[in-house]
Amino acid sequence: MEKNDKIYIAGHRGMVGSAIHRKLKKEGFSNFILKTSQELDLRNQDAVAGFFAEEKPKYVFLAAAKVGGIVANNTYRADFLYENLAIQNNVIHQSFLNNVEKLMFLGSSCIYPKLAPQPLREDYLLTGPLEETNEPYAIAKIAGIKMCDAYRAQYGCNFISVMPTNLYGYNDNYHPENSHVLPALIRRFHEAKVSGSNKVTIWGSGFPLREFLFADDLADACFFLMEHYNDAHLINIGTGSDISIKDLAILIKKIVGFKGELVFDTSKPDGTPRKLMDVSKLRDLGWQHNIDLAKGITLAYEDFKKKYL
Repeated sequence: MEKNDKIYIAGHRGMVGSAIHRKLKKEGFSNFILKTSQELDLRNQDAVAGFFAEEKPKYVFLAAAKVGGIVANNTYRADFLYENLAIQNNVIHQSFLNNVEKLMFLGSSCIYPKLAPQPLREDYLLTGPLEETNEPYAIAKIAGIKMCDAYRAQYGCNFISVMPTNLYGYNDNYHPENSHVLPALIRRFHEAKVSGSNKVTIWGSGFPLREFLFADDLADACFFLMEHYNDAHLINIGTGSDISIKDLAILIKKIVGFKGELVFDTSKPDGTPRKLMDVSKLRDLGWQHNIDLAKGITLAYEDFKKKYL
């Protein structure tokens, strides 16, 4: 990418899109096309067609999506499937029609089968049933991967797919019911600390293992791959290490400064028992994450306090 190339970041106000925007600005890029969902509804085929015809971006980062945690995914199943399919179908197809030089599609680790061997290798895609609670979102993302590969195979488009692990960081979603586990715990511990509560309830058993990547590390990997990766098939982005939800809760409790006890509500779903990415493909290309979990949670907590208090 040249410094003056026109770059469209779909979803630039979200946690991932804003991190990519920050990274590109830091690297000296300045010719961005940025539209809020109010300015451009990516679910609207005609609106997206008009936008691409007028703006003609050279590079596209497709980070826009309808996202949420286990409860949101399981509750709004039709919305998650329809809206994510619509967004990616419109952006990917218009990128082809308007001769975008390169597109990056951002997926999710939930594309892999629920009981796939660990760590999750890229070739485990479509080898078994998905986790039921977030199946609609996963199916949409799998369709996006296959769409990028299909446009590459049929038309020669340089469309690549990257699969981040669980993300957290600046501009995260801290909604009390619809957020992911790490930001949900930051909020819950903070509110318990402020209210003087003597306990915090954690959903599930605490036994599932999860991998977490700071969003600015993801953005660094996305920039690296936009420069160096031009192959068909997806590539994982992660840290290569995981932590139990219980140990995560203990770490967040310490960083937030909550002094009470932890209670695990086993009536709530655990989700997938383990989700650890195999990142050997990415490491072989020469990229590795920089921000460890304790530092990342500290940065995220400071951001939470600035924005939500």
